[in-house]
Amino acid sequence: MLFALFFGAGNLIFPVMLGQLSGEYVWIASLGFVCTGVFLPLLGVIALGFSGESDFLKVSQRAGVIFGIVFATSLYLSIGPLFAMPRTGSVSYEIGIRPFINPEYSSIALPIFTVIYFGLCCLLSINPNRIVDIVGKFLTPLMLLFIAILVISTVISPMGEPIAAVTPAYQENAFFTGFTNGYLTMDTLASFIFGIIVIYSIAKIGIKSRSSILSACIKASLIAGFLLAVVYVSLAYIGATSVTAIGVQENGGQVLSKVSTLYFGVGGNAVLGVIVLMACLTTSIGLTTACSNYFQKLIPSISYRAYAVLFSIISALFANVGLTQLISISVPILCIVYPLTIVLIILTFTHKMFGGKKLVYIGAMYFTLCISIFDGFNAANIEFPAINQLFDKYLPLYSDGVGWIVPAFVGGVLGYFVDILCFTSKRTKISQ
Repeated sequence: MLFALFFGAGNLIFPVMLGQLSGEYVWIASLGFVCTGVFLPLLGVIALGFSGESDFLKVSQRAGVIFGIVFATSLYLSIGPLFAMPRTGSVSYEIGIRPFINPEYSSIALPIFTVIYFGLCCLLSINPNRIVDIVGKFLTPLMLLFIAILVISTVISPMGEPIAAVTPAYQENAFFTGFTNGYLTMDTLASFIFGIIVIYSIAKIGIKSRSSILSACIKASLIAGFLLAVVYVSLAYIGATSVTAIGVQENGGQVLSKVSTLYFGVGGNAVLGVIVLMACLTTSIGLTTACSNYFQKLIPSISYRAYAVLFSIISALFANVGLTQLISISVPILCIVYPLTIVLIILTFTHKMFGGKKLVYIGAMYFTLCISIFDGFNAANIEFPAINQLFDKYLPLYSDGVGWIVPAFVGGVLGYFVDILCFTSKRTKISQ
């Protein structure tokens, strides 16, 4: 179930595009991608079990009540009706439906498809108690079977050898370019959310103690992580070896479509369409369920079912914007939110080491935000030359897109010592 929830639209299209653009650097770029596409998301799932909290809001509010609500709501909206959910519909249409439709009907076909797709997603999400059965027992085996058919075919009969990297970014720093490209999957953002579903499922089968829940989370994460890593690297390999045969494409969806056609003809597109539909639908069900639960707890006057319907309608509308536009809009937001999520995961695991001091959370999170917000501006082509030059000169790794690492550490350390000083000062006044 955990594998199926994580493996959605972006998990199919971004690894193959990474392979095309990285070329001969595909393996080191894939390592960076696996860090943010596999390692960090699974750490997020384990972190929720480790925290002992039942939802993401309580974890995020360790940095302050207002900050927690704003951050959690932004994250849920990002992986929900604003970006991730609409993208599942757009990718499903672009790869699974559009190749079989006459171009003159495409303007009508997309709205019809999105209504049917998100209508089905809504119906399945309204009955969340069956999500384990629906996702884990039926959709996942089918999806893995279809993926295996495509991957094995390309491994047995490769299309060519990886050529030189297409973009300078991969030539200069393949690892960190792959690392930041992993943001696009949104899986680390979703990790705390899917962790809630996993913990609920574990509790449902009779496991109650915190240590047993954590152990089950770790086991599930290791299995899902292994599967995800194998699939990502295989897809990246497909992309890297496809350039000679099909050229460099505009997006990963086109790469997969042309590769399938090359190996299997029209039937290949049909197989690919089933792969995409299964992957996207399972993820969309999980996201609808998680987002509806969160907002129902936040504003209980509106029912879970009403939220599920509302988010499905919003997602259907946004999906009609188009895949390329959705990706370009989401990148700046992800550059801001992703580092905050990574830092929160690290703080959750080290919570006991610094005594759970609130100022450590506040310092680390706000210092991270100060840097990541400029990464978001840069991604949106809104530049502040003076600030960028200052950060490039004095902030390690800023040019690689991970300049927030040092400030996060410094902010956490400062918060720790400020907390100690404040506590010491209060204790001195009391003794006096």
